[in-house]
Amino acid sequence: MNDTSHPSSLTPHLLQSPLWGQLKAEFGWEPEVFHSATAYAQVLFRRLPLGLSLAYLPKGPVGKDWAFLWPQIDAACKQHRAVFLQVEPDVAESELTADLAEQMQGFAVEPHTIQPRNTILVDLKANEDELLARMKQKTRYNIRLAEKKGVVVRETNDIQGFYQLMQTTGTRDGFAVHDISYYQKAFDIFSPTGACVLLGAFHEDQPLAYLMLFLSGERSWYFYGASDDASRNLMPTYLLQWEAMRWSKAHGATLYDLWGIPDASAEELEEQFTQRRDGLWGVYRFKRGFGGEVVRSAPAFIRVYQPLLYRAYQKIRAGRMAD
Repeated sequence: MNDTSHPSSLTPHLLQSPLWGQLKAEFGWEPEVFHSATAYAQVLFRRLPLGLSLAYLPKGPVGKDWAFLWPQIDAACKQHRAVFLQVEPDVAESELTADLAEQMQGFAVEPHTIQPRNTILVDLKANEDELLARMKQKTRYNIRLAEKKGVVVRETNDIQGFYQLMQTTGTRDGFAVHDISYYQKAFDIFSPTGACVLLGAFHEDQPLAYLMLFLSGERSWYFYGASDDASRNLMPTYLLQWEAMRWSKAHGATLYDLWGIPDASAEELEEQFTQRRDGLWGVYRFKRGFGGEVVRSAPAFIRVYQPLLYRAYQKIRAGRMAD
């Protein structure tokens, strides 16, 4: 995929943006930004009982020479009485180097990440004909079928309609759905700056599917999508993805991130996707058709400040994963 296997060489990840910190502050997190001469990091603190907290650094730090940031961040974590700090760098697993290991000295590798480790990245630098040519034949067919059947995609601000279909999709695909206030606040914060758009697929003015797209510099992200059960034969979600890519290209993005897919190797994904439907496997079957490349992020790194409490946290997490 040319040079897109290392997305952090483009613009900083959306999760390190001030707008993302503003959104998370509305829902129980306290963002703090730390700077050095060559790097910065936005850390999110979440309050726990007894005056404790946890600290999370998603898709960062940004820049280089991260070692100069850690003393500031450590001091803040101790001030917040953080049990631990979890860091998830915006680095592909294929880009793991001795330099990254040096920058993360004092951290342990943590295999459990909060953000999905696997995604599919589509290089948008090609023209539209080339983008379509890279897709699976069935995906191209479904895009054209949706157009032929009269499905149209347009921008909308119908968060209520989006949320109703999100509930349908969450039930169908087995994932948790935020409260409507979360999606409304995300749209209200990002869309006035041009960093978010809600696209809807309609047939005879009936909403069939929605896609909430985020943009930061040269990168765009498909974070949230919703569709009904009754109109899937019209293939609205295929046309939505294509129009999201076209919108991203028109607004300067060179990389389209389809976000989460199953946490498995590229070989396992290709071997098993025709048989499996659990979890994100059905989602992978859909996303793989758009001509992108599976990219696996680096593992998380963790620094523990209160070991006894952290072991209790691990037991609670293991219990939840076993349910």
